[in-house]
Amino acid sequence: MSLTLEIVEKLSSAAKAKAKEIGVPMNIAVVDEGANLKAFHRMDNAWLGSIDISIKKAKTARFFDMDSGEIGKLSQPGQPLYNIEHSNGGLITFPGGVVLKDETGVVIGAIGVSGGTVDQDHEVATAGAEALK
Repeated sequence: MSLTLEIVEKLSSAAKAKAKEIGVPMNIAVVDEGANLKAFHRMDNAWLGSIDISIKKAKTARFFDMDSGEIGKLSQPGQPLYNIEHSNGGLITFPGGVVLKDETGVVIGAIGVSGGTVDQDHEVATAGAEALK
């Protein structure tokens, strides 16, 4: 399976619905298996500074095939990936980037969300990812 435009729109719609439900305008980015931007949505009044963050969260998740928050845990001082956020043109290593997998468990992309707290970002990204099922 690959991320078609139809699938990506379904993921984005689910993420936008969750963002509306919690009352936080978000920036939502979806990247494909090559970490190429497939779709981007900036909800009305979402922070401009979060545009880049949402895209980098999605790319970070795809580059390492794990949610961005998991990279964050491994990149703290004394941990094995300390300072990794300086690689690849800049990574975002806090929650809000979620890996997308097909029904067989193969990674097919990632979704990145930014605009609220990291917990809200992760909640919205997860809602988008769950629409894949």
